[in-house]
Amino acid sequence: MTAEAIVHMQRGHGPLLALVGNPNCGKTALFNRLTGSRQKVANYAGVTVERKEGRMATTAGRSLRLLDLPGTYSLHPRSPDERVTRDVLTGHAAGERRPDVALCVVNATHLRRHLRLVLAVQRLGLPVVVVLNMIDIAQRRGLRVDAEALSRELGVPVIATVATKGLGLDELRAALDEPGLWERSARAVAAAPAPAGSPEDRHDAERVHDLLDRLGMAAEHPAQLEDRVDAVLLHRVAGPLLLAALLFLMFQAVFAWAQAPMDAIKEATEWLGTAVGQLLASSVLDGWPRSLLVDGVIAGAGGVVVFLPQIVILFFFILVLEESGYLPRAAFLLDRIMGSVGLSGRSFIPLLSSFACAIPGIMATRTIANPRDRRITMLIAPLMTCSARLPVYALLIGAFIPRREVGGFELQGLVLFGLYVAGIVSAFVVAWVLKRFTQGAQIRTLMMELPNYHWPDPRSIAIGLWQRVVIFMRRVGGVILTMTILLWFLASFPGAPEGATAPAIEYSFAGRIGALLAHVFAPLGFNWQISIALVPGMAAREVMVSSLGTVYALSATGEEAAQALMPVLAQAWSLPTALALLAWFVFAPQCLSTLATVKRETGGWKMPALMAGYLFALAYGAAFITYRVASALL
Repeated sequence: MTAEAIVHMQRGHGPLLALVGNPNCGKTALFNRLTGSRQKVANYAGVTVERKEGRMATTAGRSLRLLDLPGTYSLHPRSPDERVTRDVLTGHAAGERRPDVALCVVNATHLRRHLRLVLAVQRLGLPVVVVLNMIDIAQRRGLRVDAEALSRELGVPVIATVATKGLGLDELRAALDEPGLWERSARAVAAAPAPAGSPEDRHDAERVHDLLDRLGMAAEHPAQLEDRVDAVLLHRVAGPLLLAALLFLMFQAVFAWAQAPMDAIKEATEWLGTAVGQLLASSVLDGWPRSLLVDGVIAGAGGVVVFLPQIVILFFFILVLEESGYLPRAAFLLDRIMGSVGLSGRSFIPLLSSFACAIPGIMATRTIANPRDRRITMLIAPLMTCSARLPVYALLIGAFIPRREVGGFELQGLVLFGLYVAGIVSAFVVAWVLKRFTQGAQIRTLMMELPNYHWPDPRSIAIGLWQRVVIFMRRVGGVILTMTILLWFLASFPGAPEGATAPAIEYSFAGRIGALLAHVFAPLGFNWQISIALVPGMAAREVMVSSLGTVYALSATGEEAAQALMPVLAQAWSLPTALALLAWFVFAPQCLSTLATVKRETGGWKMPALMAGYLFALAYGAAFITYRVASALL
């Protein structure tokens, strides 16, 4: 019986390799090169840390499972990501079996730091193969790196690679065919990692120092072009200005570049809905089945897919910045500003992206390692003024704010700008309050490695974008579609009785809920029409416009509805009511799609419930104060 068969019988599901390494060592690029599109992305059991597994083939055609573990500097975890890596390697991760072999990826330009992790993994009893990555950068800097000498000293195979170019991967695949590797795996006995500061831990540092000195590989790299680039990009004045220009480009791109594909998706959805509606109009499925398919399923799915262009553009920028090595530097530049409210620099980009939509912003919080910072960033991301609010703002500002200049600026534009500023200021205030309740006497620190600059690998970016698309559609689409169908049911049943003159929605379950909510919202100056429109507006904020059109018995939709609504609302509502509704939408409880995303990202309903609760309280309080103050003054 072969060693591979022994492992297969003992472990089940075939041999499992684990990629281990420090952050920014090229581990993900190596994973993408070895597995290609044969990847599955999920979460580890019980935590929100992303789990990536793929299939690779050795030179002899042997199929192996490859698990990409989160980057870690040591086996003494300081974050959920590092804890998962330690638990998987020691065999204590829930629902995860211990790997058979560890592929330790090492940055050839930083051997002193990276080799300490290799020694720690060896002490666990796992067979190890060292992947000496970025060997081209080390050679370009004139560093002496001898893979064969390292192999002799460590007693394990050491393969030199350039993962971004695919160099050295054939040698790595051949090394994984060696029978001795799997025989050691079959005999491996699990051991616990040495405690931090233990004699074994200190011995690792001494051994790495002596090893590199003995092999003549201890020299630090001299100042290179990267150091001169960093002198500009991390400059206390030029650095923030350049970062601001880059973020402005991102901000514009998420809005401008996504508009055309979003319009195309909307038109395709409308065309499909019209075609299906006409097809079913003359069939036995006419009636509520037709409405369910057209207004529920197709419209609901279109409401989900329409976010994809923004998500793809956002993650394209994030992946390019991450691949190039600039993202940690941006976090470093912004850490002092974000630190004033208890966050780190890593929170800035998710918050920025939330101006387009809170969904990609919340998904972007995965780049935040600190769990507390990640949760708070999720909670305040909806306070950024997303694009779904703009139709409501445009309707109310156009109806109630006169077109005139104040100090050389358009009054309507100033009001819109003020609403954006109100969202930003409120987000920072909420973060500052949460800092007081959650941080205590804890000292904030930002620990990160500034990696080498790289040209982004198109293959890695393409794979990363595809994974984000799949994750978004799988994790969010099902929940949103279900909720949209539920809202369709509430707004459609029961139908209006014979001879009814009021809009059909007034007789539906949603209408009855709106009538009850009118008592709740009466102190804010909201009438029953506003209360009814708020119910379907839970699906997406922009639905508020068409919902008001339905309530006021207008037949037009879209832009025509908005134009027709303006004079009607100007006559039906008071100015304090309109201002209170604007204040409500600054803090409005999140649409179902955002709450569903938070639920999926956190693995439970606690965070969505907290988010909806505190946003409702803020919205109610802001609208109440605005209505009362405006009524007194006007």
